[in-house]
Amino acid sequence: MSNEKNEIEKLIDTMISSGDELVQKLKTVLPDSLSESMMLFHESNVANLTKIKEFLNK
Repeated sequence: MSNEKNEIEKLIDTMISSGDELVQKLKTVLPDSLSESMMLFHESNVANLTKIKEFLNK
């Protein structure tokens, strides 16, 4: 199970960093109102992924 947790944590880290990159790229092409919505969605997603990661470490 420990190895599975490690793989899930790596996946979560990848999802967060990929989301960061996507948001940065979309900010350059989307109107301000849409880019702000994307940023808020990503922040919410990161918070949820972080909670999952914390749960796995218990």
